[in-house]
Amino acid sequence: MRRVLKHLLRAAAARLPLLCAGMLTLLAACGQENRFVAPPPPKVIVQLPVQQTVTPYLEATGNAASVNTIKLLARVQGYVQEIKYQDGAAVKRGTPLFVIEPEPYKVQLEQAQAAEQGAKATLINAEAEFTRQQGLQSKDVSTQANLDRARAARDTARASVLQAQAATQTAEINLGYTTVSAPFDGVVTARKVSVGELVGGDHTSELATIVQLDPIWVWFNLSERDVQRVRTQMAQSGVTFADLVNKVPVEAGLQTDTGYPHRGVLDYAAPEVNQSTGTLQVRGIFENAKRGLLPGYFVRVRVPLRPEQALLVPEIAVGSDQAGRYVLTVNADGIVEQRRVQLGQTTGEMRVVENGLKPDERVIVSGILDAVPGQKVDPQLQTPKSAAAEPTGSK
Repeated sequence: MRRVLKHLLRAAAARLPLLCAGMLTLLAACGQENRFVAPPPPKVIVQLPVQQTVTPYLEATGNAASVNTIKLLARVQGYVQEIKYQDGAAVKRGTPLFVIEPEPYKVQLEQAQAAEQGAKATLINAEAEFTRQQGLQSKDVSTQANLDRARAARDTARASVLQAQAATQTAEINLGYTTVSAPFDGVVTARKVSVGELVGGDHTSELATIVQLDPIWVWFNLSERDVQRVRTQMAQSGVTFADLVNKVPVEAGLQTDTGYPHRGVLDYAAPEVNQSTGTLQVRGIFENAKRGLLPGYFVRVRVPLRPEQALLVPEIAVGSDQAGRYVLTVNADGIVEQRRVQLGQTTGEMRVVENGLKPDERVIVSGILDAVPGQKVDPQLQTPKSAAAEPTGSK
């Protein structure tokens, strides 16, 4: 037992110098000053705005409308003898649609033609009598009174012929009204009368409606600001509104369409701005052979303007708050700055910046969450991508 105690005492004595040295080192370290080493500034990806020629567009919403829509009416009285089309059928101009019993009007035409022939025969006799009286009077065989009566009879016969001819034309017109034909290419709605029904007469009888679908109009309104913008460009180019009609392309798309697949031209602009709405009414005309547009459709519309130079930034670089839209830039000292911008149209993945940004400013496009205005960052310059050729969105 004594041997074990002696061994432990010797081991403790051997380790005592090392323990003392460690304690002295710890005490010396506790006497040194603590210092905070700041983390490096966050890295962000920046790029310069893309300078590119783009075609600005005026964008609006409108409605499709038929170029021609009329009600087919019975203009003569009679019973509907035949309906010669299927409800909803597409018909060509001049296609017979309804037949109103024509026989009574054929008889009236024949009577008028017979009366016309009788009037012409009377005229021939009256002219012959007038010629005979002229000869007799020149030889002092007949009196002037006889000549005057012959002249009056001739003139009356001439008037009777004209009257008979007018009656014949009226009868021909009425006979023509017994067949109701399509006045233009279009689609006929469901019939509103039945075979054997009496139509015409004192009351107006609507037979059906025909709607023209090709071509088709699209009506829309431009804001006063857009109108002034167009007028400024026109003044710079020496172009008048008359020069724009049937020359300026117009593009349209439905709510289910991607982009603007329907192409037309501007064919009308109102001569004045509506004071109550502050807008100018404009109309485009579109080929519509496939009936992609129907009257009453809600339509997105855009009108191209003169191409111009613009600055573009990636859509992801644009932020927004209660004050509006902005982008974050990095100055020469590496400090983040906020730039309030006025945006234009979307072009591919890029957005046009109309105001608030300079071509040489570095815009943060990645690491935006780590960038705080007024704080320093480590900018990494990236080569920007070119924008797409066709705008895909709006402001």
